[in-house]
Amino acid sequence: MIFVLGGTSDSLLISDWLTETKQPFILSVATDYGETLAKQHAENVFCGRLSKEEMCTKWHSENVQLVIDATHPFATIVSETAMEACKETEIPYIRFERTSEQTYNTYLVADIEEACKVATELGQRIFLTTGSKNLPEFVAGLRNLHIIARILPVSDVIRSAEELGLVADQIIGMKGPFTKEANRTQLEMTGADVLITKESGKQGGFQEKLTAAAELEIPVIVIRRKQLNYPIEINHLTELPEILTQLEVY
Repeated sequence: MIFVLGGTSDSLLISDWLTETKQPFILSVATDYGETLAKQHAENVFCGRLSKEEMCTKWHSENVQLVIDATHPFATIVSETAMEACKETEIPYIRFERTSEQTYNTYLVADIEEACKVATELGQRIFLTTGSKNLPEFVAGLRNLHIIARILPVSDVIRSAEELGLVADQIIGMKGPFTKEANRTQLEMTGADVLITKESGKQGGFQEKLTAAAELEIPVIVIRRKQLNYPIEINHLTELPEILTQLEVY
């Protein structure tokens, strides 16, 4: 049994490939929304967050022989926990890591605090494409600026943004990834001076954001992903068959 840590479009592609090759697997997601998507790509779906101990217990009960971590590039706590659990249970761990790209108009920063400091120096209208999880930190850090937050069009997510004080013209409820044209249109319509994003990689629509902003000469602040020391890392689905063969799983 293969245990796929999901929540990204990458994990869905991996699930489709595992289904096509008749590999038994469980697709794990953390949210109800993720579960809805996951059930379109996997028969066996687990929804919930697991501690290291819970991972070890579940993997033992499900006879898991391999873990594929295809979580979001910024879900580093999950990745670190999974690596620790794999080490403890002696189960092979594979990290599917998105490749990243950038253009000349980017400002690379280490965290949200630094992103807010740089944004304050660059403009007044800040277009956020970092999701809703860290929105409270941005609202606090960009207190005197006009924030436009692009977030999922889900009721509890929209509500949480409103509870932070954002009003209708500061919220774009849409699901990505977005094309370059869609990004450009939204940046123009909102009159954005600065775009803040995360180093999410190609599948997260990262390049389309950068290109749209470059065309409009809007600076982009990119929050770098935390670098982890993965035991096995792949960047493309085509690498998976060979790795599974080497691990005697495929």
